[in-house]
Amino acid sequence: MHIVLWDTRQLDAAKDFAGGFGVGQYQGRGGIAGRIIRWGYKRDRRPTALNFAYMSAIFKKLGHTVEYSEDRVPRGGDIYVFNPSLITLHLERCAMRRALNENPGCKIWVTGLVAYAIPEAFDGLHVTLIKGEPEQLLWKFDDVHSAQERIVDVGRVDDLDKLPFPDWSSFEPHRFRIGYDFWKFPTGLVQQSRGCTFKCNYCPYIIVENTTRFREPESVVEEIRLGIRNYGFQSFKFRDPLFGLDRKRVIKMAELIGKLPHKIQFSIESRIDLLRPETLKMLHDVGLVSITVGIETPSEDTLKQYKRAPVRDDRQREFVALCRAMGIRTVAGFMIGFPEDTERSILDVLKYAKQVNPTWANFNVVTPYPGTEFFNIVKDQIANFDFTQYNVYTPVLKYQHLTSKQVQDLHARCFIKYYFRGRWLKTNAHLAWPWLRAFGVGRTWMAQKEALLKPAESPAHGAVPKPLGGLRILQPGETQAAACHTHGHDKNDAA
Repeated sequence: MHIVLWDTRQLDAAKDFAGGFGVGQYQGRGGIAGRIIRWGYKRDRRPTALNFAYMSAIFKKLGHTVEYSEDRVPRGGDIYVFNPSLITLHLERCAMRRALNENPGCKIWVTGLVAYAIPEAFDGLHVTLIKGEPEQLLWKFDDVHSAQERIVDVGRVDDLDKLPFPDWSSFEPHRFRIGYDFWKFPTGLVQQSRGCTFKCNYCPYIIVENTTRFREPESVVEEIRLGIRNYGFQSFKFRDPLFGLDRKRVIKMAELIGKLPHKIQFSIESRIDLLRPETLKMLHDVGLVSITVGIETPSEDTLKQYKRAPVRDDRQREFVALCRAMGIRTVAGFMIGFPEDTERSILDVLKYAKQVNPTWANFNVVTPYPGTEFFNIVKDQIANFDFTQYNVYTPVLKYQHLTSKQVQDLHARCFIKYYFRGRWLKTNAHLAWPWLRAFGVGRTWMAQKEALLKPAESPAHGAVPKPLGGLRILQPGETQAAACHTHGHDKNDAA
């Protein structure tokens, strides 16, 4: 059979984010300064969603031909597969109608979180909704193809290492670029684990499962090796929602990455309290150049209200400072526009972002994703059910103390006031533009790195280097448990 994977990049959709609901890009409000920030966002070409690359490999393994199409609905397909994002849902529905009208007898399969969370969005269309992980089609293809039901639950993949490696050949992988993470391209996506164990009630990553599954490090690194050889990837973005949860796997994977024939760059996403300094150093030594973390808001009351486990303020600042000293970019997510927010609380987020001072700060407007606990809690406070606006940069709620216009203006103010200031440029320029290091930019931070990571002298000859707050590198002969005890960290903290 001939299978068409239909896709779109309209509305700046990046479908691999927000758990699969997808996000847009910052629209650049606030005059020239806002447009400059918008330009920075627009330089990238995000890779095609990882599950499409997996499906391409699976369909070919099963003996089918695969065609990838952006926006155009080609004729001759036996099955058209869609992976909608919220913001492009209306476009996908139109494309489904075209496919059905122009290819009588074809089948339409809809995969992803949108199909899982809001199946009613496809009422009136003769389509099959695949509930569960689409990679299960490796084993359930015939079941889905012969099913008479509108919704087919295929479950989840129990052993991720049994999947074929993603096939990127149909998606112009030489164009993939994620500039906020890397300066070597093209960029590939890779995944060591799936799922998240935390309880944040606004988070779409826990809609399907609240557990974590892992791949073996050897399989992950072999996929990276083939990505270098087959597609020319020089950088890899790990799409794990919670990288580093299993420290032993991280150590093994770092060892194997260090043995690759070519040095790569890679980025991860995690929580600050999962990444100790010795873990950061080990990963940085083999190519870690960027870390995405969710800081959200300095208000512990707000975090607890929405079931987000807080991280101590000093640890967040120290973590970003340590990453900067090591030469690792930090991409920190902040959230504004909770229903109870005021102008003061939003400006407090901006103030805290300036204090933490990550390489890149992304200010997201709180978005009620269907299927989350948060969506059900605030359903009566949702002002706009137009999913084209659910791009994380547009206010869609009713606010107790602010208008949507005020939230929108404060959102633009956060971006502009964060980036257009001397301290951000002084402390982050050498990370944002690495070529500046050749001119001596960032020497202060490079010197601090040497001081932070310098091995301890013996007690008979000198003092142990001063730790950076609660974060420090293990000294020779010191055990992980001893370090945790000394600095008050929970011994159960991973990585």
